[in-house]
Amino acid sequence: MFGERSIKLFSVFGIRVGANPSWFIFLFLMIYWLSGYFSDILIGSTNTLSFGIAIAATLLFFISLLLHELGHALAARREGISTSGIDLWLFGGVAKLSRDSDSPGEEFKVAAAGPAVTALIVVACIAVAALASQTTSVIDTATFSAISTSPFTALIGWLAMVNVALLLFNLVPAFPLDGGRIARAIAWKVTGERGKGTRFAGYLGQGFGVIMIGLGFYALMRGDVVSGLWFAVLGWFLASAARGAVASSRFTDEIEGITVADVMDSEPIAIPSATSAIDADEQFFARFQWPWFAVVDQLGRFEGILKAEAVDAEIRAGRPATPIGDLLDAEASEASAVAREAPIEALLTIDALKRIGAVLVVDSDSRLCGVVTAQQLERALTAAVPHSS
Repeated sequence: MFGERSIKLFSVFGIRVGANPSWFIFLFLMIYWLSGYFSDILIGSTNTLSFGIAIAATLLFFISLLLHELGHALAARREGISTSGIDLWLFGGVAKLSRDSDSPGEEFKVAAAGPAVTALIVVACIAVAALASQTTSVIDTATFSAISTSPFTALIGWLAMVNVALLLFNLVPAFPLDGGRIARAIAWKVTGERGKGTRFAGYLGQGFGVIMIGLGFYALMRGDVVSGLWFAVLGWFLASAARGAVASSRFTDEIEGITVADVMDSEPIAIPSATSAIDADEQFFARFQWPWFAVVDQLGRFEGILKAEAVDAEIRAGRPATPIGDLLDAEASEASAVAREAPIEALLTIDALKRIGAVLVVDSDSRLCGVVTAQQLERALTAAVPHSS
C-alpha cells in the first residue's frame, strides 16, 4: 500500500515528509517527458535550457503537491488530529492522519483544505503572470494554444495548467479523492451516520475507478500506451481503495461503541525519563528482553519511546549516565499514543502498530495508562466480530 517504506526527505511544521521509492521513478520520468515538451515550445532554446526548465517545473509540481497535503495536515491539526507524516508516491501525495474525523464538519474542513490550497496556487500563478504583463501568454501556454513562448511564460503556464488539472481531478466526488471525502461529509451530515456516508462516497469511487479503467483500455486500443496504462492503473487503485473503504465502513459499524480502554492492558511498564542509560539497560532491557519501552516524566506523562539500540550505543560510547530522556526515538515516538476514550477503530490507522507493534494509551492529562499490542487488537476485533472471520 502507498505510504509504506518511505524515505524521509525533511520535516516541515514538525511533520515528516517522505517519498516512496515509486516517487523517484516518476520524478525522473516526468523530467524526461517535460524536457521534450519544453523543447517543443521554447523554440530556439538549447537542450540545457529545456532540461533546466523541466527540472524546475517538476520540482514546482511536487512543491504544489506538498502544499496541497500540508493544507490537509494543518487543517487536521486545527481539528485536533495529528499527522504522522506526508508521503509522496507514484500518484501524488498523501497526508497520514492519526485518526478519522469525528464529525461531518471536521471531515469537510480537512478534505476541502487541500483543494483550497491548490486553488490558491492557480491564483498565484495568474497573479505572477499579471505582474509580469504575461497573462495572455501564460493562459495560451496553459491551454496548449501557444506555438512559441519564453521560459518564464512556459514555466508559469505549465504550473497553472497542472494545478488546475490537479484541482479538478481531486474535486471529483469519488472516494478516496478529496471530492469523495467532501461527498462523504455531506452524506454523513444528511444521514447522520458516518458508515452510510462512507459507503455512498465509496460506491461513487468504485464507479469512477471503473470509468478510468475503461478510458485506459480505450487509450491502449488507440495506441497510446503510456496514457492507457496510467489511466488503467490509477483507476484500479481508486476502485480498490473505494472498495476497501466500503468494506471497512461495514466493519466499523460492527465495532461501534468499543473504545481503546476496553481492550488495553492497564498496567504498562514504563521507565522514568531521569533514569540513566546503564540503569535502564540493567533494570529493564536485560530483565525483560524487550526491544523498546515507553518513557514517562515524573508525573507519569508519556514522553516517548526508548529503543534498546539507543541505550546500547550510549553505553558503548562511554556515556552510561546519560538520562534516557535524551535518547528517545523521535520517529518511533511520533503519533504512538492514543487517548483511552478513542474508538477502537482509531487504532487501525496508527502507524505505531506497524513500527513498534503496539500503541501507548494516555488519559486526558497525557499520563500513560495502558498499552495495546497488535496481537491484543487482533484478538479484540476477532472477538467483537466473530462472523467476519
